[in-house]
Amino acid sequence: MPITQDDVLHVAKLAHLSLEASEIERIIFDLNSVLGYVAQLDELDTSQVEPTTHVAVKNAPLRRDGVEPSLPREAFEAEAPRYSDQGFVVPGFVES
Repeated sequence: MPITQDDVLHVAKLAHLSLEASEIERIIFDLNSVLGYVAQLDELDTSQVEPTTHVAVKNAPLRRDGVEPSLPREAFEAEAPRYSDQGFVVPGFVES
């Protein structure tokens, strides 16, 4: 069952998205392409493939967790419009 303009508009409404007409046509094309690819995968014989319960690697290599500076302090201080010893100074949040 192909994706229609109504389908795209319905999902866009649920996601509070406003779409241009050209975007809608492209989304329809892209989603139908994805569905076509999935249909091709559905035709594969997977009877000899063992089911997978998860894709996580059992023994993933780990690194030590720690904070390391990436730039000298002077480098990012020079780029900041306002800076104090504690970090960047930004305008306060004002609720409207």
